[in-house]
Amino acid sequence: MKKRVLFICTHNSARSQMAEGLLRQLDNEHFEAYSAGTEATQVRPLAIEAMAELSIDITQQYSKTFQLYLDQPFDIVITVCDTAAEACPFFPGARQLWHWSFPDPSQAQGSHEEQLAVYRAVRDALRQRIEQELQFE
Repeated sequence: MKKRVLFICTHNSARSQMAEGLLRQLDNEHFEAYSAGTEATQVRPLAIEAMAELSIDITQQYSKTFQLYLDQPFDIVITVCDTAAEACPFFPGARQLWHWSFPDPSQAQGSHEEQLAVYRAVRDALRQRIEQELQFE
């Protein structure tokens, strides 16, 4: 049976969306990946672009709030920003609740390339953390 993992950040627009796409690509056989936010907005174009560089298409993913999943069971719920961890210190359906703190790439300033570099750095840090902490079979 697949392990169900839910990634949560504030707006479900970048960090949690990238984490969902990464886990799907890394091990879709053993994990079901989901993402949500404390608020719903839209998936950021720079997150889509950064993921496309790894041939991961997140264009069909959409922003949603964690309330959508409150009555569902998850093996692991991972907050990927401090604000989400504060807003969601307890998740009823989670067997485990983890917190990973990553900077918000949507706050990046500068040119398109400078902002994209921040998204790449967060994407790569998420990938490293997923590979280190989730047990791939």
